[in-house]
Amino acid sequence: MNPLFQRLMKSASDLTRQGDLRGATAAIQAALAKLQQPERAGAPREAVDVIDVEARERPARDAPPEAQPDAPPEGRFIAGRFAGKVGGARAYKLYIPPQAAQQQPLPLVVMLHGCTQDPDDFAAGTRMNEAAQARGFYVLYPAQSTHANPQRCWNWFKHSNQQRGRGEPALLAGMTQAVIEQYAIDPERVFVAGLSAGGAMAAIMGETYPDIYAAVGVHSGLAAGAGTDLTSALAAMKAGAPAPRAEPSGVPTIVFHGDADATVHPGNGGHVVVAAAGAGAAQSNEACVPGGRRYTRHVYRAANGAPVEHWVVHGSAHAWSGGSAKGSHTDGQGPDATQQMVRFFWEAAASR
Repeated sequence: MNPLFQRLMKSASDLTRQGDLRGATAAIQAALAKLQQPERAGAPREAVDVIDVEARERPARDAPPEAQPDAPPEGRFIAGRFAGKVGGARAYKLYIPPQAAQQQPLPLVVMLHGCTQDPDDFAAGTRMNEAAQARGFYVLYPAQSTHANPQRCWNWFKHSNQQRGRGEPALLAGMTQAVIEQYAIDPERVFVAGLSAGGAMAAIMGETYPDIYAAVGVHSGLAAGAGTDLTSALAAMKAGAPAPRAEPSGVPTIVFHGDADATVHPGNGGHVVVAAAGAGAAQSNEACVPGGRRYTRHVYRAANGAPVEHWVVHGSAHAWSGGSAKGSHTDGQGPDATQQMVRFFWEAAASR
């Protein structure tokens, strides 16, 4: 093979391998112009470092492919049923994270859905399973039955469901305990959260079973005892109602509520805070989700040192803040209530 041709081939290959396609193209054009010039008699041919081939962008064969991060392993989302000595029986879904294979005790978050929802819908809308997969915790979704409530609401407004050892609180506490005993769950890091009727029931669970639940998340809900029958419950939902107690519970509680909520009056969020921490002053700050909603975060400290937070999402209606449109009753423009609740739960447990 012609030595000049070999040198030109090597030079072009080097340029291509280095990724300097613009330089290679310019050199090719200059070389073609030189090669098209007539030779002078007796003059030596000028060596050029190009070859007359089309430059094409392609990865070098001797470069290893860029390493891609491994996708995190997925957990399992299983169905079950619990029958308690009190309160009847209910179905549930349980998310088991991939970290459960390590056999180390992990936290548990109990999620109480709102009216018309079910565990699958609530899991999709809140994306709590995705958070559990990333951080390593179990998620229990009790399912309200249409027999107990035609709209699948938790019956927070009945006095028989507002006391320890009775009704739905006893049922939910028993279900939680059964899951704790069956799986490798850290009993010191068990939390409960809910939306709307589920949020109201979560507030009840925190007050009636503080020995089980280390912290509570109430989203668009009401304070425990805000209503004791259907009439008082509807009045509380319309205008807001304080908890009928003299002293704050001191239960670590995080509250989310949209100030445009027309289903459960936003004032109920403040009543949940007072029930937990009292009416003391709060440290507050305002912020905005990039391209989304403004919100105000109020931080309180109960007399016993328990943290309490109140997130007011401006312009948001009756919906889980920062949720996914794959589920019902979600507002993707607000701050991520799921991530903030998990963060609060972990901090509250660490401070005990």
